[in-house]
Amino acid sequence: MEATPSTGMASETAERLPAAGRDAEIASIEAILARVGIRNQLLVRVETRDGLVGWGESGLSSRETAVVAVIDNFASFLVGKDSRQIGRIWQETYRSQYFEGGRVLTAAMSALDIALYDLLGKRLGVPVHQLLGGKQRDVVPAFASFMTSDVDQALADTQTLVDEGWECVRIYPSGFDDNSVFNPRRALGQTVDVLIAMRESFGRDLSIGIDLHHRFSPAEIASFCNMLPAGTLDFLEEPIRCETPEAYEMLRGMTNIPFAVGEEFASKWQAGPYLDKGLTQYMRLDICNIGGFTEAMKVAGWSERHYIDLMPHNPLGPVCTAASVHMSAAVPNFSWLESRQSSVESLGFHDETLFPKQVTLDGAVYVVPDGPGLGVEVNEEAIRASVHEHVECPHLSKPDGSVTNW
Repeated sequence: MEATPSTGMASETAERLPAAGRDAEIASIEAILARVGIRNQLLVRVETRDGLVGWGESGLSSRETAVVAVIDNFASFLVGKDSRQIGRIWQETYRSQYFEGGRVLTAAMSALDIALYDLLGKRLGVPVHQLLGGKQRDVVPAFASFMTSDVDQALADTQTLVDEGWECVRIYPSGFDDNSVFNPRRALGQTVDVLIAMRESFGRDLSIGIDLHHRFSPAEIASFCNMLPAGTLDFLEEPIRCETPEAYEMLRGMTNIPFAVGEEFASKWQAGPYLDKGLTQYMRLDICNIGGFTEAMKVAGWSERHYIDLMPHNPLGPVCTAASVHMSAAVPNFSWLESRQSSVESLGFHDETLFPKQVTLDGAVYVVPDGPGLGVEVNEEAIRASVHEHVECPHLSKPDGSVTNW
């Protein structure tokens, strides 16, 4: 998975660099697929000539081996390049093939970009957020999640989270007949009762959202919204698939509940119509899929122009969380960061044996780190010893046998 320096332009560039620049040359790029918690994590390790190491993480879960192949391809022409030229490297990895973009390529680019920022922060002795303009908040508020179709269980879980200090709670609809059959109508109908009970029990101070995982049609979502009393929900997350902005435009005209959309976006170009047309009220970009810090900060600025706050997608491990926290700290337009570390949803993604140092969750907020780089240490021996196994997302069908979205 490592690459040796290529000849030609890379070596010629190295000859022109001063000694400090040669120290910053990329010596190796390695994709490491590891088992962490209930699924795999794909980490990217970038080492420079002077032995400094930076870490990134890819967000394309269950298709990690495709990303590994892209990382190996990138390494073939990036070894020997100046690791400090992060923006140029982003452009080269994006433009160096005829068929630009796509989630596999940008997931690889994301991990590489994050690792290069980690490297640069360590080289300069500053946290990554300082490279982005400095932190604008000392802590990053987060939201917690749980899945249930039972009202009593939902109220109990919400009470636990409120007692721990969480001010925003998101639920997932159930509606699974087993592990492979999903009934959209049942899922939404059961969830209506849960949401109404949560709002009645916890009042207006608690922000309540729902992650619909793009499993529904505009008609199903419009019907669902009509079942809810006004003010029940603070946001609808990913109600339908994102390929067709016009479908979101149609749905936007059917309900006044704010949308939270963007975790599937793989570029600023994909995010553009949703921002320009007011099709989302929260930007759910994923820094490990959209192109790392380089692309995420552009989308953040575009969102600010439209008075849209970030609500970043953060379903992975400590490297993804740290990158998300640094980005969230450095932007003015921000609401909450997704967390998968609450007491009611602990998935093992932040194993302290594998990651002995990581960004700290203090109650319902992440403390913005001030150490060099991302602030994450990786136990390489333990990571390399972990045995990954392919994790295939459930292949869902509706009760009539037709295929639907995971």
